[in-house]
This record gives sequence, C-alpha cells and structure tokens, in this order.
Amino acid sequence: MAALDESAPAPLSEDEQDVLALSVHYHGQPITLTLANDATISDLSTLVAEDLQIPPSNQKFLISPKPGLFRPPFKDPALRLDSLPPKVKITLLGSTTQEVADTESAISTLKQKQQARRAALNAGRKVQATRHRDWKTATEEATYTFATLRPLPHLHQPEKSLRFLERLRDDPGIKSAMRKHKYSVGLLTEMDPAEHTTHESRTLGLNRNRGEVIELRLRTDAYDGYRDYKVIRKTLCHELAHNEIGPHNTEFHALWNQIEKEVEKNDWSRGGNSLGRQEFYNPGDDYVDDDDHCDAGGWEGGSYVLGSTSSQSSAEPLSRREAMARAAEARAKKQNNSQKTADHDSNAPPT
Repeated sequence: MAALDESAPAPLSEDEQDVLALSVHYHGQPITLTLANDATISDLSTLVAEDLQIPPSNQKFLISPKPGLFRPPFKDPALRLDSLPPKVKITLLGSTTQEVADTESAISTLKQKQQARRAALNAGRKVQATRHRDWKTATEEATYTFATLRPLPHLHQPEKSLRFLERLRDDPGIKSAMRKHKYSVGLLTEMDPAEHTTHESRTLGLNRNRGEVIELRLRTDAYDGYRDYKVIRKTLCHELAHNEIGPHNTEFHALWNQIEKEVEKNDWSRGGNSLGRQEFYNPGDDYVDDDDHCDAGGWEGGSYVLGSTSSQSSAEPLSRREAMARAAEARAKKQNNSQKTADHDSNAPPT
C-alpha cells in the first residue's frame, strides 16, 4: 500500500474553492475573515460590522500599497476584493460599538459629577476641583492622527528619528489642525537625504496618495544631526495641505498658510523649552535656502524628482558620499563668508 505524502496540501473541496480567506490587520493583529470569492468592499464592510461590531460609520480600510484609504460609503461599492493587487495589506481602523459606548458612558459619568459639583457649590460647600479628560477631543485625536510612525532602520540612531516623529505627532498645534481638518495619515516616516538630493535641489517632504504616506527630511545633508524642528513642522504643514489639494495653486497656498497659522496659534508649548529640544536643534541648519523644496506637489504613484515641477526629470540623485560632500562644502562656504564679514568689521575705521 502506498504511503500518504503528508507534506502535500490536500485538494480543495468545491465549497472551499468558492471561499475567499482575507487577512485584515486590526490593532496590530491579523484577523482572517471568510467571504465569497466574488465578495466586494461593501461585503467586507458588512462582515466587519457583524463580526467585529464596528459600525460602517466608524470603519476605515487602509490598503497598501495602492489603492489607499477607503471608508463607507464607498465611491465604488461594487469593487471586488479579488481585483486588488496580490499581497496587499489591509489595515482596519475604527472603534467598536462597545468602545463607543464606553466613551459615551464615561462622558455621561463626567456630566453627572459636574452636576453634583455644581449642586454642592450652590449649597455653599467647598469642593476640590479634580482634573478630567475631554473625551470628545481624545476620541478625535485618536481618529485624526498618524496611524504609524517609522524611522529608517538603516540610518544611524533610528531611535532619535522615532522620538522626532513622536514629537511631531504629539505637537499640540499639529494635533489641533488635524482634528479641525479631519486629516488621517496612514504612515509618517523619515526621508533619506541621499535619495532626495540632486546637484540642483533637495526635497524636504513628500505626500503620497493624499495622506497614505508622508515623508519628511529630518536629518541634515551630512547625516551628522537633525534639522531645526520648526522647519520640519512647517514642511509637515505643507504636506498636510496636500491631503486636500495636489497642485501648488492659489487654493493650496491659502490652505497651507491657514494650517500654519492654526498650528502656531494652538501650540501652547511654544512659550517654553520642550523636553529634548536641544537634541534636534543644529545651529546653522535652521534655514531653508533657494535649493530647498517642500516637494513637487501631491502625487499618486510614480516619483516626483526634486526641485522639478513634473513627475520626470533627468536630474540624478546624489549618492550618500556626494550628499555629505555637498553639505560640507556649503558649511565651509558659509563659515568663510562669516569670517570675511568679521574681518571686514574689525578693519573698518572707527566712526
């Protein structure tokens, strides 16, 4: 009698051949959902609502790479899941019915405490004030934020880049602007300076697919430190504006300016020195010169070349060695100009 080959997969039954096993990531854990082979994005939304108790109004599906972020009601509710590119990752963002109920319960409890406190004050009793949390703001901040922060692991001290990205995410002004404009960003990551520097220009930021990914140039050109925090935050405001408007037209610049003003106005920490400020500040690198460009406009797929207004250019990116040499030359030139100015001032006749 022939032995069974246990390593060979068993043939699928007719019922199994008509089933689509879809892996969806939720709270960092993969969940396998079973649907029909011809299931659509609407069918997936219905199954999530039934099995995970996440109502459609709370659902967001981040599908990467492309096509991007989907939320009910879908633009194309008949989009078939088997038409998606192979090996895509589907991430589910949203609060369950229970989580929403818990939040509403906490708000109700808070209101009851406030009513009791007011009643006590009216009765002439002294009540010690207690700190409470604005649950509406907390819920919005959890929704309109950066889902993932990712430094570049192949560069020196990625943990510092992660702290820089966390500082941007937790910036009071940035958080306020994202709540107001209802911006959700799938991934906030750092940019490798060598990959986005040419002999003509260098790019400070990129926004892909209106918030699917935002890249920021955190490090100096020579990889010896980090650029000034306010320059990077200004660049982030620019990239957030691309969540709504792609080209650099009049409407875009008006929105960018509005977001910047909102960030400055709501940054209650600007009056003091934030913890770890000196870790990211590099004297002489807190400027944006004529060769710096925030980006070439919001883009979908492809690659915008640095300092170009089109998606294609003959400009070749600098290698890391070339980028470091270019930065050292710029610093030497700046230092030489400063020395000439000092010598001129010292030799000037007294007035």
